[in-house]
Amino acid sequence: MLADFHLHSAFSGDSDACTEEMVRSGVRKGLSELCFTEHLDADYPPANVCFDLDTPSYLSEIRRLQAAFRDQIRIGFGAELGLQPHLGDFYRSFTKQYAFDFVIGSTHLVDRMDPYYPEFWEMHSRESAIRRFLDVTLQNIKAFDDFDVYGHLDYIIRYIPQGERRFPYSDFADQVDLILRLLIAKGKGLEINTGSFRSGLDTPNPCPEILRRYRELGGEIVTAGSDAHTPEHIGLSFDLARELLLSCGFRYVSVFRGRKAEFYPIR
Repeated sequence: MLADFHLHSAFSGDSDACTEEMVRSGVRKGLSELCFTEHLDADYPPANVCFDLDTPSYLSEIRRLQAAFRDQIRIGFGAELGLQPHLGDFYRSFTKQYAFDFVIGSTHLVDRMDPYYPEFWEMHSRESAIRRFLDVTLQNIKAFDDFDVYGHLDYIIRYIPQGERRFPYSDFADQVDLILRLLIAKGKGLEINTGSFRSGLDTPNPCPEILRRYRELGGEIVTAGSDAHTPEHIGLSFDLARELLLSCGFRYVSVFRGRKAEFYPIR
């Protein structure tokens, strides 16, 4: 797999990475394609991080990079939208304004709280946090579906403060299956996100059980993304992701151009 479709640079509020250094890293690692997916988390609660996106400047930089590296690597223009149930109209207006190649929909907030921060876990047990996260994810998909894949579906596992950080699919199969069936009905894909390895997990997001279940239910669209916020993490653990996808029954990985999926054999 030679295409990384989840990358962040200094256009995202949680990265200081230079866009050109990100591209050069992709070239050095032998990637054929990468897609920046800068954060836009509208109505993010007051904190030390701003997840607004200067989209015109970002687009201008992507066009510059595409011209500068046109003979070395294909570069896509994407976004990762931090969804909340009340933001459907806002995001629909946003995605209509720009000719994106690729859009990720993600759940980063649960009732306006980010599981990244310890305060969230002071209000939830492990089980109640996961159940509420999945409830909100389903609400997000019902409220807004102009995205191409859903990002790191069991993302909340990264930040569990105590105990095993592994998603127990069998305990939440009822909720997960509702989400997967809805995504498939809407023609949406999943990503296999290897940023979890950087966070100390031993499986990607989502876990193998979720990926396998998506395939069993008829899901076919899967993209690979490192969720890199620094150049060295581009393409992180893609060898493991390849083997896992094959073991889950996938034979093709997708890239997106102009919001259209293209399928390539997993080699």
